[in-house]
Amino acid sequence: MAVTTLLDIAKANGSDPIVGLIDETTKAHPEISMVAARTIKGLNYKTWVRTGLPTAGFRQANQGVASSKSTYENRLVDTYIFDPRIEVDKAVADRHEDGAAAFLAYEAEGVMEAAMQTLSKQFYYGQRTTYVNSTATNGFPGLLDAYERNVYEYDAGGTTDNTATSVWAIKFGEKYVQWVFGKDGELKLSDVMIQRLTDSNNNGYTGYVQEILAYPGLQVGSLRGVGRIKKITDDSGHTLNDNMLAELFSTFEVGVQPDLILMNRRARKQLQKSRTVTLFGNSNQKVSGKEATLAPLPTEYQGVPIAVTDSISNTETLAL
Repeated sequence: MAVTTLLDIAKANGSDPIVGLIDETTKAHPEISMVAARTIKGLNYKTWVRTGLPTAGFRQANQGVASSKSTYENRLVDTYIFDPRIEVDKAVADRHEDGAAAFLAYEAEGVMEAAMQTLSKQFYYGQRTTYVNSTATNGFPGLLDAYERNVYEYDAGGTTDNTATSVWAIKFGEKYVQWVFGKDGELKLSDVMIQRLTDSNNNGYTGYVQEILAYPGLQVGSLRGVGRIKKITDDSGHTLNDNMLAELFSTFEVGVQPDLILMNRRARKQLQKSRTVTLFGNSNQKVSGKEATLAPLPTEYQGVPIAVTDSISNTETLAL
């Protein structure tokens, strides 16, 4: 069990109070900040999905046509218990020179960041513990479980196992991809509670306790709203480029253009290096005596924004 130690308090007390906490663990989370979300009062709901269209055609005079109808199915969207927790020995926390509340605030920042990182990874990998953490099997299925393989997919053809990454293109909205938060969407730290805790030998002590209780889930309402480029590696000829993005976009049906492209830093670097710099119509011209050899950082493709995340792994297996 991870506990706060006197060494943690000593480190905090010995730091400059003006600078405060310099957090080197914080990351950007476009999966949370940019993807659509909704709240529900309960813990799950059913979606009504059209899976087939009626037929339509011509007929000759004095002849009829066979009637037909759409086909439908219900799909259940579940939310899952998400409950990160802070436990701090009261006697230890009270020794912080600014008081226990100040130290608990630092811990609260940490647990919120850890929560965002876990949710962001679960967004892609679902219940795969290798890419999320050991609690992933208790969480919601991710994009890997929901998209239609071999249809909304392009294979980059990388050959080195455990070095692959993916690029995702998604369409937002109530009929496509969105977060779902149950119990009216509450996602915040509880008040600080004083409780009796136990150590690994089942001996008791008094501690401060805070927790986040939330019920997140992921809805992919239509398979047409998610596409993936897989097996992007550093192998020659299998790094990300605009041709691959074009292939991926060609899998989306007319009228269903993605709203966001998600990739990690390595994939963005590969895309940047694949692009040709052209100045005044000549890629070999020089500016101020220096040849321009590197394109700007990619921010979009065909008008669709590119968001960069650290939640997509560089160690995916080729079989993923």
